[in-house]
Amino acid sequence: MIGELGHFALALGCILALVQAILPLIGAHRRDARLMALASPLAGAQLIAIASAFGALLWAFAVNDTTVSNVVLNSHSQKPLLYKFSGAWGNHEGSMVLWVLILALCGGAVAGFGRDLPSALQARVIGILGLIAAGFLGFIIFTSNPFERVWPPPMDGQGLNPILQDPGLAFHPPMLYLGYVGYAVTFAFAVAALLEGRVDAAWGRWVRPWSLAAWSFLTLGIALGSWWAYYELGWGGYWFWDPVENASLLPWLIGAALLHSAIVVEKRESLKIWTVLLAILAFGMSLLGTFLVRSGVLNSVHAFANDPARGVFILALLMAYVAGALALFAWRAPKLGGTGIFAPLSREGGLVLNNLLLCSIAAVVLVGTLWPMFADILFGAKISVGAPFFNAATAPLAIPLVAAMALGPMLAWKRADLAGALQRLWWVGALAVASAFLTLLVAGYHVWPALGFAAAAWLIFGAAADILDRIAAFRRPSQAWNRARGLPRAAWGGAIAHAGVGVMFAGLAGMGLATDALVALKPGESTRLAGYEWRLERIRDVQGPNWSARRATVTVLDGARVVTVLEPEKRFFPVGRMNTTEAAIHTNALRDLYAVLGDERDGGGVLRLHHNPLAPWIWFGAVIMALGGGLSLSDRRVRVSAPSRKAATAPA
Repeated sequence: MIGELGHFALALGCILALVQAILPLIGAHRRDARLMALASPLAGAQLIAIASAFGALLWAFAVNDTTVSNVVLNSHSQKPLLYKFSGAWGNHEGSMVLWVLILALCGGAVAGFGRDLPSALQARVIGILGLIAAGFLGFIIFTSNPFERVWPPPMDGQGLNPILQDPGLAFHPPMLYLGYVGYAVTFAFAVAALLEGRVDAAWGRWVRPWSLAAWSFLTLGIALGSWWAYYELGWGGYWFWDPVENASLLPWLIGAALLHSAIVVEKRESLKIWTVLLAILAFGMSLLGTFLVRSGVLNSVHAFANDPARGVFILALLMAYVAGALALFAWRAPKLGGTGIFAPLSREGGLVLNNLLLCSIAAVVLVGTLWPMFADILFGAKISVGAPFFNAATAPLAIPLVAAMALGPMLAWKRADLAGALQRLWWVGALAVASAFLTLLVAGYHVWPALGFAAAAWLIFGAAADILDRIAAFRRPSQAWNRARGLPRAAWGGAIAHAGVGVMFAGLAGMGLATDALVALKPGESTRLAGYEWRLERIRDVQGPNWSARRATVTVLDGARVVTVLEPEKRFFPVGRMNTTEAAIHTNALRDLYAVLGDERDGGGVLRLHHNPLAPWIWFGAVIMALGGGLSLSDRRVRVSAPSRKAATAPA
């Protein structure tokens, strides 16, 4: 009965989404206040319907309802409750319900927090979100019913893919979807602006918090996925340039460009057309990521919920929404011309350079990701594009981008003095050069790690220089504390986010100095790596809640001192009859000691050992970036609309 109620709630949500897409848009076109007033209640009703459907799905997984096919295929009674819940979105059908739930939450947020929006603009935004929701709800109902029954019901389910039974993967998809779907709101604002024929500073202020929230959640989602790949897959790396990894990176890059471009619209009423285009492309890249994860057109370890036939439906939705928006953009964009004029050497110019470099990197990643598919279709050639291409192609673009990140905030609006900005950054540059030389001196001739540490120092201390300059710490030191207390949270957040990028670069540079070894040891034998002695003590059987494992005990010593005891495992899941590798990691925030158990032979085992300097800093940096975004979002000036348009209504 619960399943049928959930299915009914999805159908009701689809109907409400269609009404939400039609009536408010008609009302905005006709300036009919009664129809426009329906937008918020309809968004709220759709949210209640979709939340009810998702709740019904979670209930089916929690009680292990084996009459529901989705539960049978993706759950088991012996699974811990957390993984029963994550199993609800660890498949195609359930993940799409989570997708539309987050979309409904976004629509409800626009309805609840957008009271300062002009009624016509709010109606258009909510109507466009309803149109997107209707497409995906129709897709779920007609092709991907999560409540489909199976009869007779089996005694138990088949279980969730073992590599997905992990806390990182339990939270990774929701975070990623919050980022993906968040760009649906900026997309809706862009299309609404095109329909109105108006983009101004107030519009930029309304778009900015949504782009900031989406980018922050996407940052955390990507970081969680990278962290999971690092410790769960047992390869000791953090980024493989996998097609699905790249698909999440694309909206992140375009979203970062959108965030900075919206600032220019808000502050200077420039880059209007460009910002609207970025808002469309960011959502387009999000839909592309959704398509690649589910279509199976590209091989990926992350494509666990793929279905080529249904992937075509998602591709059709992508083409309908994005192509339609681009056609509208081509028609209406000339009417959005910017009014702000600025010199190339200015903060606006720095943000334009930032945008161009971010979009260029995104273009490189997009071409490299999709080229194997097109090469196969057009020429029948089976090729792969891996890390060597992406590293070589993105590095020349990343270097000037890093340089601009510290220099840009020091430039004045409209027209800037480059010599003055560089003078305020001389000590930052000195520290960056010193970091590179120190790396070469200590670690030997490792060019890329040296450049990475130089970039880290440039970004971290550049962010500090920005704050010190804003509070006049060197010009008026007696007033610095009071000025720091009065500094907007958005300024602190921007500096913290840039510093987070620097911390991440330090982690990447440290991983460039990592060492590893593949050794076969018997109990009592040892090997040396990175100045440590690694001794295999024993290998034994252990039993988990829904798995059995072979567990190795490895003692790591620094001389006579025991540094840590690592216990890597090879797990076997009887349900599904699958094996997984569980790495053992000891970290002190400055380095990771990492061990993986391989095959057993001659009474011993094969071990893969890693010493990864500064590896945790990669994810510390991502968290700091997201915290910076959250701090900026907490700034009331970012969340509150411009007074000039609180009650205004834009012309159609």
